[in-house]
This record gives sequence, structure tokens and C-alpha cells, in this order.
Amino acid sequence: MKRRSLLSLAAGTSLLASGCASTQTSSPNAPALQGTGDLGVVIERAQGALTLINTSRREIVGRVEGLGDLSHASVVFSRDARFAYVFGRDGGLTRVDILGARITHRVMQAGNSIGGAISADGSLVVAQNYQPGGIKVFDAATLELLADVPAAMPGGQRSRVVGLADLPQRRFIYSLFDASAICIADCSNPRQPQITTIENIGQQPYDALVSPNGRTYIAGLFGEDGLAMLDLWEDKPQVRRILGGYGRGQKPLPVYKMPHLRGWAIAGHHAYLPAIGRHEVLVVDTTTWQEVGRIPVAGQPVFVMARPDGRQVWVNFSVPDYNRVQVIDTPSQRVLQTLEPGKAVLHMEFTPRGESVWISCRDDNRVQVYDTHTRQLQATLKVDAPSGIFFTARAQRLGF
Repeated sequence: MKRRSLLSLAAGTSLLASGCASTQTSSPNAPALQGTGDLGVVIERAQGALTLINTSRREIVGRVEGLGDLSHASVVFSRDARFAYVFGRDGGLTRVDILGARITHRVMQAGNSIGGAISADGSLVVAQNYQPGGIKVFDAATLELLADVPAAMPGGQRSRVVGLADLPQRRFIYSLFDASAICIADCSNPRQPQITTIENIGQQPYDALVSPNGRTYIAGLFGEDGLAMLDLWEDKPQVRRILGGYGRGQKPLPVYKMPHLRGWAIAGHHAYLPAIGRHEVLVVDTTTWQEVGRIPVAGQPVFVMARPDGRQVWVNFSVPDYNRVQVIDTPSQRVLQTLEPGKAVLHMEFTPRGESVWISCRDDNRVQVYDTHTRQLQATLKVDAPSGIFFTARAQRLGF
């Protein structure tokens, strides 16, 4: 019996060894395995292409062409972070396999589109459209059109849709620029979305953000000083006006580029928001939603973005100051440093834990990567007319 046991053990060991050896052997032509957690994409604004990047190695790993007009493009990611959904200005919606560096599906779904969102369960993709005004709901796996929801106004015209964001469950929220309203779409049945409309929210909502916990939706107003806020945890959310008249008594400056709002502008107990037509960042207490401060900055803010830990806020600007980026220290609420990464800074994106920030410099055809603690340049990547930068970590965050 002992001899049989020893023979069985020897045979098993031999099989285990050969099995281990076989698992380590791969075809010389097989692509190297990699995860998606440290990948991302950079929009090539002029070329209708994506540059694929690795954020850990700070290098370009691929490129995908044929995405149409990306002069105002945005990206969301599938739950597994393998697929990027690219919303083009020309109404194109494209599903890109990041690992395969190829387009899997593409539809022309509108005449003029400025963005989209993906549902919390990853099953639905929704596009927000200027022309025709409204939203469209798609199956995330096939891009089959499931629902077309017009943003109808009383006179029969359609409103442009802005500020689209995902909410918990299969719900989406968006604003109507021409109708001064906010809509909540329950897509539990994606072929028959149920729409709740909150009217009279203020003039010309232009963009919006959702707080990281999904409770608060804030729409900026272009037609008047102030913002519109909804508490989405209420049974019947009602609009509340905040920051009304922040420019009272002062002549507004010409607005060269509309500011952008997103959930990343919330750091700790404060929200940091661009003031329309002013050289200021507004500071708001998120418990009372009252203004508690203003921070003078170098120009008219476009993106006001909080580092993931909330310790810093980085700001870029419209012309003529769009070669600058300023870093705000949130505890002291003062500008720490002014950087000049390059000509025409259009977008910034933090790595998931905030140790680095990637900055697109369109007119210099490069992306600059900075250490956020030392503010020292870490890398320069040559990219043709880069604009939006999107990392796959967005797949795990609400409102992204």
C-alpha cells in the first residue's frame, strides 16, 4: 500500500508539473495579457480618432480611427472597463474595444449631439441630443435603439438637452436648455421610459453635475446668475435656487467658452463652481448650499476639478488665458501655483488616486502629465490636437 501511494503521489506531481508548465506556455503571436484598470483614451479632436493610453506607464498603447466629428466629444465606459462609448458632435455613437483597439459597433443616431451616459447596471447607453432635441436609449451590447424620447416644448418645438447624468438604478437625469426644465427618465422598461419633468428651474441650464452619492443634481444657469438644485432623495424632488445674483452690481464679462460642471467639482463638504463671465471660483457649503467663499483666479474658469482626495482643485480657463492651469489648496482656499502646460488647455483628468493629472494642450499637440504633489512634469505624450481625456476608472463612479 505504501508503494502504491508513493507511485500515485509521484504521478500526480509529474502531472501537476507538466500542467504548470503548459499554463505558462503561450503562442508567440498571442497579444500580451493586460487589465483595463490603468487604461484610458484621449480624444484627437481634429482627426476623429482615439489615442489609447496606459496611465501607469504614462505611454501611448494604441490608436483607433473612424469616429467622425469629435469637436465636442465625451466618453463613458462599460462596467468591466473594456469598452468605451464615444459620443461625437455629429451624432455618431461608437462602441470601441479598448483591448482590441477596434470599433465593434457604430450608429449615427442624431444630427448634433454633445454627450451621453451609461446606466448603473451597464446595460443601457443614453445619448443627449441638440438636433433633434431629446434623448435616445440604446442597448449597451449591440447599440440597438430601444427608445427615442423627444424633449418637447408646448409650441411643438424640441429643446436642446444638456447635463445628462446617470442615477442609481436604470435612471437618468438631464436638463432642457430651451425649456428651463429638468427631466428624470426611469428606464426600468427601456422601451417605454417614464419621464418626470420639473419646470421653471431658471433660464437656460447649460450643464450639470451629480454629487458622488447620487443625492444632489445641480444645473448651472446661463441665462441668469445662480444654479438650480434638486435633492433626489426626496419623494418628489423640487427645485431650489442657489447662488442667485452672485454677480449682482457688476457688469458681466463676455463669455468665450461655456463652463463645464461635473461631480468631480465636489471636495469634502464644499462644492467649487465656475462663475459665469467672472474670474472667480465660487465655494459652496454642501450642507447648507450657501456661498461661503470666492477664490480669485487667472481668467474665466472652464473646468474646476477636485483631486480625488479633495485636497486640491485644478482650474483651466477660456481664451485668452487658456494656456494656464491654477492649483487651489482647499484647506486654505488659495491658489498654490500657476502652471503653463501649453497652448489651449482643454481638459484635465486625474489618475484614480490622484497622484498624477493629465492635461491636454490642443494647439501644442501634446498631453502633459504632472505630479500633483510636487507639480513637476512627469511625461509628455505627442497627440494630434488632444481634447477630452477619459480614464477607465470612470466606469466605477456615479455621474461619469
